[in-house]
Amino acid sequence: MKAPVSWIREYVDLPAEVGTEELTDRLTMLGLKLEAVERPGEDITGPLVVGRVLTMEPEPQKNGKTINWCTVDVADANGTGEPQGIVCGAHNFAPGDLVVTVLPGGVLPGGFAISARKTYGHVSAGMICSAAELGLGTDHDGIIVLPADAGEPGQDVRPLLGFDEEIIEFEINPDRAYALSLRGVAREAALAFDAPYADPADRDVPAADDAGWPVEVEDPTGCPVFVARTVSGFDPTAPTPAFIADRIRMAGMRPISLAVDITNYVMLETGRPIHGYDADKVQGTVRVRRAAQGEQLTTLDGTRRTLSSEDLVVTDDSGLIGLGGVMGGETTEMSATTTRVLVEAAHWDAVSMFRTGKRHKISSEAGKRNERGADPTTCEPAADRVVELLTTYGGGTVDPGVTVVGTPAPREAVPVAADLARRVSGMPIDDETAVAHLRAVGCEVRVEGSTLSVVPPQWRPDLTDSQDFSEEVVRVVGYDRVPSVLPTPPSGRGLTREQRLRRRVGRTMAGQGFVEVLTFPFVGGEDLDLLGLPEDDDRRSLLRLSNPLSAEAPYMTSTLLPGLLRAAAKNVGHGTTSFAIFENAPVTTPRESGPAPILPVDRRPTDAELAELEKALPAQPAHLGLVAVGEADASGWWGPGRPVDWSDAVAAVRGVTDSLGLALETRAATRAPWHPGRCAELVVDGVVVGHAGELHPRVCAAFGLPARSVAAEADLDLLLERAVDLRPAPSFSTYPVAKEDVALVVDQDVPAGAVESALREGAGELLESVRLFDVYTGDQVGEGRKSLAFALRLRAPDRTLAEGEAATAREAAVALAAERVGAVQR
Repeated sequence: MKAPVSWIREYVDLPAEVGTEELTDRLTMLGLKLEAVERPGEDITGPLVVGRVLTMEPEPQKNGKTINWCTVDVADANGTGEPQGIVCGAHNFAPGDLVVTVLPGGVLPGGFAISARKTYGHVSAGMICSAAELGLGTDHDGIIVLPADAGEPGQDVRPLLGFDEEIIEFEINPDRAYALSLRGVAREAALAFDAPYADPADRDVPAADDAGWPVEVEDPTGCPVFVARTVSGFDPTAPTPAFIADRIRMAGMRPISLAVDITNYVMLETGRPIHGYDADKVQGTVRVRRAAQGEQLTTLDGTRRTLSSEDLVVTDDSGLIGLGGVMGGETTEMSATTTRVLVEAAHWDAVSMFRTGKRHKISSEAGKRNERGADPTTCEPAADRVVELLTTYGGGTVDPGVTVVGTPAPREAVPVAADLARRVSGMPIDDETAVAHLRAVGCEVRVEGSTLSVVPPQWRPDLTDSQDFSEEVVRVVGYDRVPSVLPTPPSGRGLTREQRLRRRVGRTMAGQGFVEVLTFPFVGGEDLDLLGLPEDDDRRSLLRLSNPLSAEAPYMTSTLLPGLLRAAAKNVGHGTTSFAIFENAPVTTPRESGPAPILPVDRRPTDAELAELEKALPAQPAHLGLVAVGEADASGWWGPGRPVDWSDAVAAVRGVTDSLGLALETRAATRAPWHPGRCAELVVDGVVVGHAGELHPRVCAAFGLPARSVAAEADLDLLLERAVDLRPAPSFSTYPVAKEDVALVVDQDVPAGAVESALREGAGELLESVRLFDVYTGDQVGEGRKSLAFALRLRAPDRTLAEGEAATAREAAVALAAERVGAVQR
């Protein structure tokens, strides 16, 4: 928002000694962040004067361009009093017009020096300037034509162009729509200096009657207020007054025509977007409704738009004439022949405006204000101000009749603890000060003991909660006065159990040669397609973001593998051939939940409040993911290396479970994105916690990874829930070990892990370890069968095993394996 200082001072009686620097400092402390201070023309030096065009002779050139050879009266500004000869390529002026002329010796923005030089067969001694050449905008199409009464030839033109003006540009937060107007900025300036304030929207307006233009609003939720006024006999050729054009230009907009400029001027003045129709093109009753799905409208920018049923539209008896609150329609556009103007000042639902602007990719000054929530009470005064300016500068008369449909919804009172601002800020703010500051920002306040009943002003739709009002009090007192108090940390707490266990997992992975990475938690549907996930896979249930960073990745990920595989592919692309990476991060799975509660800021939330907040959030379990590529053991002069295989992925997860004091079981499984014959299901305490193995060849190719790369993913939350906090130190027996080997024949599809589990349980407490050391398939065991050879190590901690104890334990283990999985001893 750009606000000329003189325009601000027009509405607030600031002390004369207050300079621009002090004004911007105070407004910044109130929340209107300073972006820049502009001083137009400060980099223009030399003679810049009013010139009167005496003659202009068009001269066609060989290149197809036509230039004008002009003589311009600049009085004695050139030192001779003779007319100045100037070549000009613009055509939007005529003899007798007053123009902005820079003479030789002048320097324009960008260090562009002006001198007398020969061009197009003439010596051009100066330049007739456009707005762009003076740094006043981007309009190169024509030169600036001054009003006929602007001044005399040779007069310094700087004051006429506002070059003695200072313009403050503010960065306005989305919740402060009121500050997108001089009305709002001036109100803040008055608040900052406790100065008298004149509200430009505070004006007497005629009462509504039945003689105005007929208007029907079918959707009062989308359009609560609609005001219509009409001006007849308007002169479309009337020029825009210099002060209006200059202020529009200084505010960063481009003057177009008197009627359009006035609606923009009043919008900048009051914050109320206004739309003008050519009344002679509007047929019958004006109606406001939601569009029918697929309806089409050609807007003022010439674009044919297909509408949604959520869009608000303005219609007449001929059909659609505007996209409500966003952009008018082409059929009722004001033009150079418009003599009758229908003025619309309507209040629109902010959410609808935002969605419509996003949907149709329309960004406009009016849309910025409507989608943030303009003051609904300004419709009538803004419309009255427009018709006043139209008749004052464009002639004509105001038609009898005022149409007002709807009334602004009253704001509800909000209970606020009188000492809330004091408790939140830590400043000594008494109750009387809090009440005074709330009233200063426009609130109605009623004191009810230790509680304040506060009704926010209509121009502040952002004030809805008690904390909003405490913030208002604090910002008026001054954020710079909030004390800096370091909280006293509680002693003796240290790390939480989860933090300790997570660190243990990280150290274990690092010890196994893995490097930790951090990846973005966002995915698109294509990422899951590259993983080869079937349509019914639970990992395809994703939480969509309302405002994603990238349209290609609009979802929160439900698995760490896409990010890890892309990170691995990037390393491969950079020439790294062998590496292992891991990530410990949450994934997101959607669940049905209500709106999140707003938690207090003046105290710690209760356990019940935190529980309600947790219920409103999607499930975010922590996962452990890993990827390994290339060689597990490097090759060199000592011999060939060993490529990674599926067992390395399993072993990495087993290292983690061992560090957490958990026993990991594995069994064959089929799950994307792993190779169907080389995928292990990871089980802890009978619960599936993840999968590990070799990636499917198609997945490796899709992500650009070497064939036979491996990966694993496990639910870390499930592991940490079952983890042993303090593992006992290992015990060692000095007594001799008894070694027993068994070979068991089982069906081909029986997992070795299931056989091992049965042997471990059956052998009992004497079993020290069990290890699979051979797998045989062939004629000796029969088709569809396999032989698994296990080495059992048995030992007692306090004695030498008696004769037959080892054999008894072995037989018990074999018997349980036969019962559990149908094993037969070879």
